[in-house]
Amino acid sequence: MSLYQLSKLLYELNRDDALKTRFRTDPADIVAGYALSEEEREAILRPDIGLLYVLGVNGQILMHFAAFCGVEWSDYLQRMRDGVKQHGPVRAGIYAMTTSVDEKIAGA
Repeated sequence: MSLYQLSKLLYELNRDDALKTRFRTDPADIVAGYALSEEEREAILRPDIGLLYVLGVNGQILMHFAAFCGVEWSDYLQRMRDGVKQHGPVRAGIYAMTTSVDEKIAGA
């Protein structure tokens, strides 16, 4: 997994208006410029907020990407919960889960 590259892409996308414009036009071209696994590429291009969370993307970076994609706040939170249910515990990063899903996810 290339969490650094994944996070870097989302961070740069969150901060760079020209990159946002290019992403809206040709997201696959932007994503191709980063060393990502196929799973990471697919998660960005869908966009699959839950899977991105499970892959370890920091919530502060992820929430801006979700908003960029038109995801409302309450839906963003639910997509993270659903991601854990569908894809399993957070795999990497500061949110990596060391306890059960039910202990970590409020309202699960």
